[in-house]
Amino acid sequence: MLYGYAGWTLRIDLSRRQVEKEPLKPEWVDEFVGGRGFTSKILYDENPQGVEPFDPENRFVIAMGPLSGLFLPASGKTHFATKSPATGGYGDSNMGGHFGVNMKYAGYDIAILSGKAETPSYIFIDDDTVEIRPADQYWGKGSTEVEEALKKELGEDFQVLTIGPAGENRVNFACISHDFGRQAGRIGIGAVLGSKNIKAMAVRGTKSIPVFDPKGLLKKGKETYAACREKPGFEGWTPEGTAGITNWCNDVGALPTRNFQTSHCDYADQINGKAILKELKITDKGCFACPIPCGKYGRAKTKLGEVYVEGPEYETLSLIGSNCELSDVHAVAYANYICDELGLDTCSAGAVVAFALECCEKGLITTEDMGMDVKWGDLESVAHILKLISSRQGIGDILALGVKGAAEKIGGDSDKFAIHVKGLEWTGYESRNAPGMMLGYMTADVGAHHSRCWVLGSDVANAVGGNKDANVHDLISGGADFDRIPKADHRNVVPLVLKSQHLRPAFDILGTCRLQYMEIGLETEYYEELYYCATGKKLDFNTDLLILSEKIWHLNRMYNKREIPDFGRKYDYPPPRFYEETIPNGPNKGHVMDFEVIEQMLDDYYAARGWDENGIPTRSTLEKHGLKL
Repeated sequence: MLYGYAGWTLRIDLSRRQVEKEPLKPEWVDEFVGGRGFTSKILYDENPQGVEPFDPENRFVIAMGPLSGLFLPASGKTHFATKSPATGGYGDSNMGGHFGVNMKYAGYDIAILSGKAETPSYIFIDDDTVEIRPADQYWGKGSTEVEEALKKELGEDFQVLTIGPAGENRVNFACISHDFGRQAGRIGIGAVLGSKNIKAMAVRGTKSIPVFDPKGLLKKGKETYAACREKPGFEGWTPEGTAGITNWCNDVGALPTRNFQTSHCDYADQINGKAILKELKITDKGCFACPIPCGKYGRAKTKLGEVYVEGPEYETLSLIGSNCELSDVHAVAYANYICDELGLDTCSAGAVVAFALECCEKGLITTEDMGMDVKWGDLESVAHILKLISSRQGIGDILALGVKGAAEKIGGDSDKFAIHVKGLEWTGYESRNAPGMMLGYMTADVGAHHSRCWVLGSDVANAVGGNKDANVHDLISGGADFDRIPKADHRNVVPLVLKSQHLRPAFDILGTCRLQYMEIGLETEYYEELYYCATGKKLDFNTDLLILSEKIWHLNRMYNKREIPDFGRKYDYPPPRFYEETIPNGPNKGHVMDFEVIEQMLDDYYAARGWDENGIPTRSTLEKHGLKL
């Protein structure tokens, strides 16, 4: 028996309307453990070489980890993977809530979707009953509207994920929504589901998950909850969640502002965590078994209307807020609501809207093209652009490609301020004086995504001459009052980047949220002991699990090499703005990332990874990690 696992893989061929169930392969468990490990393995092995993202044969993979669904701190994560329409390469996303938990309770560790439904459909899963049902009545409707309707139809005990109109219309950065505010975003997985004519999935699970040592797991789970509550960051993190770092990012010159033209604004107090608590919040909201609920459910009131919405998280505050110059937290929350209902990733949406506003400012997009006179800092303008993108009407059809694809069509040097790597928009940390963050964004397997590597605290400590190993809690709680930040040293950032890049997949593999470790400092020993009680297997976090993380990095890099024509070093370069334009104001005024530094960091990074000078894993590196590709 595979303790800690539900024991089954669910395969759904949408074209043939066939459902197959097969035992979970023990060799997958032994080699890749779960979650992101499963998705990387399956996508490389089973996705046909050269398949296009919207081809019916592009696999859509859902996987849970061995700790998913057990009553342990923040064990409600679900992992998704597919070929990304944003990059044309490997893409994955991670979502909290309760969906993956119920998938395991229904008996499935993995679900693999292939083919395309003939008409709009949703997938119904109730333990052993799996059906492809009509969804014509839901097509064209908003994400949360459909979730509410399906729960009303099926019952509140069903967990539902949906796509919005953006996914139906194959917007390259369409997301999946769940639990009225949880999203799996970034790489366009909502568009892939839309291309398969799948509007939603609804699951109810009532089975149990076998565990090796039930009493030991219960005891260790209680100890882990208690340990989380005793951490110094617990009291500081829970009230504001990710929004709590907004002022700090602004104070250290890392807050993207006006399409990354600068890194500091004068209205951060109006869009930060405290503004959410004062102006919006109704209640906290957490995912399954979460000890530090970072979600804030609230109400936004604007000239465009009044809405209930979860969030905004820091990434939304920075990318739809300061990056689009929205200086009112109600306006940011309203735009957040629009994105949620349309099914748009807020990170990419904010980056694309800001790109469009700068194109308008420079005369590359006309008022006639846009359909109205749009302005920085105007909610009506932001809402208008978001709706054009979702419907792919007019200029929205071009913007729906993301900043890379849009710049290729718009021309006029717009590529210089299209802020992306590999086709995926940069997220909420301006990095011209943060070499570690810059390198992490550049080398991320899915494109420019902070979830792959977060070392901004070390970059700031490096620049101001402090402790390079300082964690974000220490830096924030200590206060930040930097009038002028010296140039950060790019040397020796590679070990920090590698460490972060290997740590983060570990939690995706196990099926837990990373915040307990990353933000409040829960020790890795807890994860080792929980894993043993659940599975009966020993797993050393700092060797076994991190070595597996490294293996996954090599595997995903090889997937990109296989699928992206001429893939290599040039795909790791940041946007020209970051090495051609100095920051005009704020604590990082005058800083720019020299291109020679970028090249040197890549050289050092590739060497440390065991990749050649073009950024491709060497044969010996692959063999060392047991990858026979």
